[in-house]
Amino acid sequence: KRYVEMQKTHECIYCVVDEHAITVWQDPADLRRATREVAAAYIAAGVDPKKNIVFNQSRVHQHAELAWIFNCVARMGWMSRMTQFKEKAGKDRENVSLGLFAYPALMAADILIYKATHVPVGEDQKQHLELTRDIAIKFNNDFDVPDYFPITEPLIFGAATRVMSLRDGTKKMSKSDPSDQSRINLTDDADAIAVKIRRAKTDPLPLPESEAEAEKRPEADNLLGIYAALADREKAHVIAEFAGRQFSDFKTALTELAVAKLGPVATEMQRLMKDPGHVDQVLHNGAERARALGNPLLADVYRTVGFLKP
Repeated sequence: KRYVEMQKTHECIYCVVDEHAITVWQDPADLRRATREVAAAYIAAGVDPKKNIVFNQSRVHQHAELAWIFNCVARMGWMSRMTQFKEKAGKDRENVSLGLFAYPALMAADILIYKATHVPVGEDQKQHLELTRDIAIKFNNDFDVPDYFPITEPLIFGAATRVMSLRDGTKKMSKSDPSDQSRINLTDDADAIAVKIRRAKTDPLPLPESEAEAEKRPEADNLLGIYAALADREKAHVIAEFAGRQFSDFKTALTELAVAKLGPVATEMQRLMKDPGHVDQVLHNGAERARALGNPLLADVYRTVGFLKP
């Protein structure tokens, strides 16, 4: 929804990050399907691929090439402090991929190859955007090119900037979660949405009566945040409406709202996914436009760092 709103006021680039996806192993057929699915979700939600640029990351080689330069600008200490890497790697750091450790440098390249001034990020990505800013500042200083890369600003929206798992309110909702019941997929039909919300984990108490109380109850806080985001309302207003009521009543209302808001998107996604050739053409066209923007900047960066290029 926020992406759709942004295209009214900004020049927007929407990237399906399939190179980031392979920082953990992906079945190739599943990766191709998921890439098309994300692109279809953008379009189904209302992103206009003619007005904006929609492409998948691996089609635009400039991202990976600039990322290597940024790997050489960024410091190991910076990367080691990334909390999301620590969370994903857990206690098995020796066996995770180097790509998972270094992917914030690729994220910086995704942003700075277009000299993007603003990036919509969730709460969990704020630290990575701060790293992008650090890389930009260090590159500008190292090569004595003041203001070459912009200091990108975050766009962090209101409710549900970080949606949590339906099965564990302390963990982020993620497609990589092995439990499909932990998330609502944009491809879910009304029945699937209803089942997932009905089974969503809650505590035995009635709904909280204040934001302060909600913050102490992660599952309740998560469901209230989802409702607020879908209804485009302040969470405080939602809490006031449902304060003291039973979760069964609230889940019924949330289901009706989710089906009303997400159902049309799911229907359009299903239509688009039946025509993968069309989705691929959208990504192809977007990649051509993205390369046209990235090529001059990458050539300039190569000259700046001292590479010999024809």
